[in-house]
Amino acid sequence: MSLWNNKAKLWLNGRKYIFDRLRTELRTQDSKIIWFHCSSLGEFEQGRPVIENLRKQIPNSKFLLTFFSPSGYEIRKDYKGVDWVFYLPLDSKRNAQQFFEIVNPSLVIFVKYDYWYYYLTECKKRDIPLLMVSGVFRKDQPFFKWYGNLHHSMLNCFTHFFVQDKESLQLLYSININNVTVAGDTRFDRVSEIAENFTPIEKIEKFCIGSPVLVAGSTWPEDEKLIKDATANFPDLKIIIAPHEIHKEHIDQLKSVLTDAVLYSQFVAHSSPPTTSNCLILDNIGMLSKLYHYATITYVGGGFNKGIHNTLEPAVYGKPVLFGPNYKKFKEAIGLIETGGGVCVNSNTELTSQLKKLLTNKDILESSSKNSFEFVKQNKGATEKILHYIKANRLLTN
Repeated sequence: MSLWNNKAKLWLNGRKYIFDRLRTELRTQDSKIIWFHCSSLGEFEQGRPVIENLRKQIPNSKFLLTFFSPSGYEIRKDYKGVDWVFYLPLDSKRNAQQFFEIVNPSLVIFVKYDYWYYYLTECKKRDIPLLMVSGVFRKDQPFFKWYGNLHHSMLNCFTHFFVQDKESLQLLYSININNVTVAGDTRFDRVSEIAENFTPIEKIEKFCIGSPVLVAGSTWPEDEKLIKDATANFPDLKIIIAPHEIHKEHIDQLKSVLTDAVLYSQFVAHSSPPTTSNCLILDNIGMLSKLYHYATITYVGGGFNKGIHNTLEPAVYGKPVLFGPNYKKFKEAIGLIETGGGVCVNSNTELTSQLKKLLTNKDILESSSKNSFEFVKQNKGATEKILHYIKANRLLTN
């Protein structure tokens, strides 16, 4: 696949000589090592508050972060919050043994999921504490099926599970996994930290000044067509779109849809940016979580594709959150709808209706905004529960 698929090529090349590189990097290491594993970028964002707060508590320890997916590794390979970032070598008995012989971690933390049989069983053999944080379980998973013995055996390798909801707790209880705590989702802590450390973006402020603003984040072509059609009814509305993919082909395609839009890179190139365009396309990575601060209304993409993206990033700023219909597997989106901070839109007509309602009725806008903020506020605290468990059970004293 690597011959024609760039992601597969990155996946393959990133694992070449990986054990030699691990030995070289870790060979003089005497400190205790805490190993965090994340499947991809989204799981990293969930694990990040645990990594950074744990590091403050045990500054003399070293931290290793591994990824399975290139979409996580390639973006966070230079992350300064840990000592080393690597791809996880392919799961096999020999690889797992080599990995543990080199790394010899004192504590292992997997984020949300990514169950690798040989790594988990090797961890248990060596009697190393193994935690799952921000875990989510569904009844259709193999763990809970008659044929799920192998998967069930992997769960028995964990010292403790920190799950996001009571449904996950009850599912684990149903197969006699009792070492479980409902801690919530660490992403609430992460987005709260981002909001608390917000710094203004001068050029964005100039673009937004004096107008209501729709910030649409992590959009796909289906979302972008919908946004174009719906916002045509609101000539005074300024729009900032941060597409999920920012490669040239997609940016060019997006510009062909939004013909009056200007790219952010072009916008900031001017000492006095022009503000004649009502639409700004973000063509870089890393700014989206700050952009939501400037929104009157937000739209999170992916709901007409494989599934919506991060709805907590806009909610933490107290913004109404709109998104497409593919949200059922996302607890935070369901929670936003139930508390009145989020709304699902199924069509251009529904998006137009919601925009009109929020932009013309101040009370509805304020109520939705308050509900979003309170939803995030009420669900903070998962990181603190995890750190308390590690300390109370003296997991780093062995």
